[in-house]
Amino acid sequence: PHAGPVESKNEAAMSELVPEPRQKPVVPMKPTGINTNLLGYIGIDTIIEQMRKKTMKTGFDFNIMVVGQSGLGKSTLVNTLFKSQVSRKSSGWNREEKIPKTVEIKAIGHVIEEGGVKMKLTVIDTPGFGDQINNENCWEPIEKYINEQYEKFLKEEVNIARKKRIPDTRVHCCLYFISPTGHSLRPLDLEFMKHLSKVVNIIPVIAKADTMTLEEKTEFKQRVRKELEVNGIEFYPQKEFDEDLEDKTENDKIRQESMPFAVVGSDKEYQVNGKRVLGRKTPWGIIEVENLTHCEFALLRDFVIRTHLQDLKEVTHNIHYETYRAKRLNDNGGLPPMTVETEENHESNL
Repeated sequence: PHAGPVESKNEAAMSELVPEPRQKPVVPMKPTGINTNLLGYIGIDTIIEQMRKKTMKTGFDFNIMVVGQSGLGKSTLVNTLFKSQVSRKSSGWNREEKIPKTVEIKAIGHVIEEGGVKMKLTVIDTPGFGDQINNENCWEPIEKYINEQYEKFLKEEVNIARKKRIPDTRVHCCLYFISPTGHSLRPLDLEFMKHLSKVVNIIPVIAKADTMTLEEKTEFKQRVRKELEVNGIEFYPQKEFDEDLEDKTENDKIRQESMPFAVVGSDKEYQVNGKRVLGRKTPWGIIEVENLTHCEFALLRDFVIRTHLQDLKEVTHNIHYETYRAKRLNDNGGLPPMTVETEENHESNL
């Protein structure tokens, strides 16, 4: 006789525990393909052309940084990449030029035009990096420079009266030159990449790859990849930023086969089989810079300029700059400190 109320109690308790079934949100119907033949041409596809015209007018910014010891051919490689004298003059060593006591940072800007497309290219050189007997913390001025560019961009962005197009001085890509020892990465290489892989896109390259045999080169590349993996160093293209399967497949191939690119740079031309080629003359023949059987320069150029240049810019803006911005605004409890100029603007607006 007493079972009835207990059961009803239990049922009441159960009904409290079990949430009421929620109504499923109404999923909008998939748009059905409209038969364009019936309605005629609208012209939506011209948006691509409109965007192209707009961007062609404004031009593009690309800022590339080169880091590595003296004598690894950094300037020559950048000049070879852009087929013009965009970095320090690479002809011969000047006896008066002393090795800087600390890391200096030199940014040289150029406007390069090709096929009607204008690019404002800035090459950031870091003479003095890794050239001292004691190289402790020599990456600090480089990290400071990179963060300063983020700060500059952020200050422009939070201004009340801000520019329509903020000048972009942020470092989009850092080519890190590894010495072709054939052994392993130096502690300095590991320290630099550990500290800076979080704030900039690092692309490791093995410089002067013509100093190694093909077997040595393959072995050294594998060893460098293994060391980067063991030390948890992420280089560009980073795994977690692959957006879709196509990107992942393409980038995996680059990460597992090409990285780090073993390159040879040259800004001298030679005649080979009636063709003019960029190369280096050696007693046993000419090393053709753009010949894939000789070195991987062409792969690096295609990667940095022809396939991933826009992505380098996007990762810099959406990942590295966003991380800096979020941290900076969090630390400051909102906005960066107002400058005198912004305060005046603020008052006038009030």
